[in-house]
Amino acid sequence: MTKKIEIKNLNISYGNKIVVKNLNLDIFQNEVLAIIGPANSGKTSLLRSINRMTDFNNEVKVEGKILLDGLDIFEDEDSTFLRRRVGMVSPLPVGLPMSIKDNVTYAPRMAGCKDKAELDFILEDCLKKAALWDEVKDRLDHLATKLSGGQQQRLTIARALSHHPEVLCLDEFSIAIDPVTTMKIEAVLHELKKDLTIIMVTNVINQAKRLGDRTAMMLNGEILDLNINQKIFSGEINDKRTKDYIEGVFG
Repeated sequence: MTKKIEIKNLNISYGNKIVVKNLNLDIFQNEVLAIIGPANSGKTSLLRSINRMTDFNNEVKVEGKILLDGLDIFEDEDSTFLRRRVGMVSPLPVGLPMSIKDNVTYAPRMAGCKDKAELDFILEDCLKKAALWDEVKDRLDHLATKLSGGQQQRLTIARALSHHPEVLCLDEFSIAIDPVTTMKIEAVLHELKKDLTIIMVTNVINQAKRLGDRTAMMLNGEILDLNINQKIFSGEINDKRTKDYIEGVFG
């Protein structure tokens, strides 16, 4: 399997508090890697470091290497270009207070795209990939915040796709809305995996089990277990704390 991301000896700290400790992790091309673990395990900090969102916090210190296609993102990648390659969907996926159309085309326009035909293509393409086009194509000028919760979740995916990322990071992305919406969003992620590498931080064990190719268990800034889903959810676990978390003993 081709390595898309290689994380080597990664340490992340906020002042004197270390939140990620000497972490090593390979993430493969076109896989869905689910990352589980209780709150304050370092999951979000790990995710944010992959597209250098940690740069926005002066209190954060990041040490180690993160390679994207073999290049060190801290040395060889411009941070703005990196964030186009590594898209991020936030923990509370909501539409920006503007039209549906402007939500999806905002990033391309900020990147300098002014061609209406190209913007229209991006709009339709991203909304189709997010399984939202048929529901909103007749009201693209309507306010995005008026969409339902499930529609706003898919809109945030469409927005993240608008700059054609190679990696999509989903930060505590919950799809426990209703069965129909859940099926739609899961189908979207399965389809996107054909073209993208997806890293999904989730607090929902069944979501990790259904969607992940592999699952990593984090606790106190360290990875306790990492394996393909068929093994980690059938009991082939290195650390008892992983078993306890999956079974709901703590978390």
